[in-house]
Amino acid sequence: MVNKLQTDLLKRHINPFLFCFFTLMFLLLMQFLILHIDKLIGKDIPISIIIELILTNLAYMVVLAAPMAVLVATLMAFGKFSEFNELTALRSSGVNPFKIMRPVLVASLLLCVGLAWFSNNVLPEANQKARSLFIDIRLKKPGFDLKPNTFYNGIEGYTFLVERIDSETDSLYDITLFQEPNDNKQRAYISAEKGFLESKGDQALNLILINGNMLQFANAGRGPSDRFERHSFARHSMIMDLSDLSFMRSDPENRNRSDRTMSSRAMLAVVDSLYKEIEQQISIASRDSSVIPTKNISGRNSYFAPEALMKDKADSIKAVQSEYMVPNMFPKASIQRSLLAESTRQLREYENSLESIQSNIEWREKRISRYLVEVHKKFSIPFACVVFILFGAPVGIMLKRGNFGIAALVSTVVLTFYWVSLIQGEKLADRLFISPFWGMWTFNIALTLAGIYLVVRLSTGFRLRDLFTKNPQ
Repeated sequence: MVNKLQTDLLKRHINPFLFCFFTLMFLLLMQFLILHIDKLIGKDIPISIIIELILTNLAYMVVLAAPMAVLVATLMAFGKFSEFNELTALRSSGVNPFKIMRPVLVASLLLCVGLAWFSNNVLPEANQKARSLFIDIRLKKPGFDLKPNTFYNGIEGYTFLVERIDSETDSLYDITLFQEPNDNKQRAYISAEKGFLESKGDQALNLILINGNMLQFANAGRGPSDRFERHSFARHSMIMDLSDLSFMRSDPENRNRSDRTMSSRAMLAVVDSLYKEIEQQISIASRDSSVIPTKNISGRNSYFAPEALMKDKADSIKAVQSEYMVPNMFPKASIQRSLLAESTRQLREYENSLESIQSNIEWREKRISRYLVEVHKKFSIPFACVVFILFGAPVGIMLKRGNFGIAALVSTVVLTFYWVSLIQGEKLADRLFISPFWGMWTFNIALTLAGIYLVVRLSTGFRLRDLFTKNPQ
């Protein structure tokens, strides 16, 4: 049963947790916008696509912000609890401090399970959609944006140069237009005193030119020619296709998935297939590696044919004694040299094949490590919610300060070490220096042990030095 004191302590976590969680979400969102704002502006991307991109990227922010908010809330709640001397009253009543921590630990376990499910099922799909949107945005061309005295070639087949633009009436003055040849249009150079633009929906633009001249080649761009036509016009209309400038969204399911866009089950399936490929490579390397040459040496088989061995030895160079047993079996030095040359060649080929197999195995091992790192990460980061309760509760009680400043300061130090260890552990595991398990769980294990020791110390007064101090007789 949960008593009133435990309920009150659990409630003290809610407001600091929510405040810290949304504050961290806001900071992470601002960081995201600062990093990617240049990819979103100036491309006429629909606002709905930008909102969807932000929402899909909120998923990874939730996974990062929740454990950090737990640590701050724990330090504040238990610090305030100790600040008001409630712990002293409990101890004098014979209540174990760990008893008041149990409801908070249970809540952190529930949060850990929910966050692990979110990280394994929701986050990969959100990452895949965000990745697909980023690719679509990167492939989109900039919008139609004319600037005075600046060449613009954003529309395929045309290059614009406008001397002056009236922003109030959308009128253009002193226009020069270069038209490239294609299947329907000839190469042309057009100049006009004035012009203006009319929209023909989202896919087309009507450019109306007034009082100008057109110099048009007669061969439609099929090779050089001196034949051209010159026209003058009072009004000339041109329809331009803007379909290439519109945002085209692709299906995320049609794109390949990376380790950050896969669930743990999918990654473990890939890991299993990679292990089987490594076994195949090892079996290839462990086959019969005999390098004794066959009778065909460098395309010649006369040396090892039986009739060649029976040939008169008078016209051959006498065989020499070698430190190798097999060459001494042949009567001619030329055969011995051919044997050694062929053996050396086959040994080098075998060495090259072993190096290739070793390279293939190492590449697969790195892929396995990268996938296993992501699998462990999906559970180690959510489990940090439990770890931060075990560590933060006794630390908050020992600090006896429940204000946000102290909690933020201690959290900053702990979280800095935590994220640095996580990032460095991931890098070391990807490079095969350590296993993925230790890369992702080392700091969790260290903080858990430290938290258990502090809880035991608060509950029983036990200290590490007591292990090395002899009790008096």
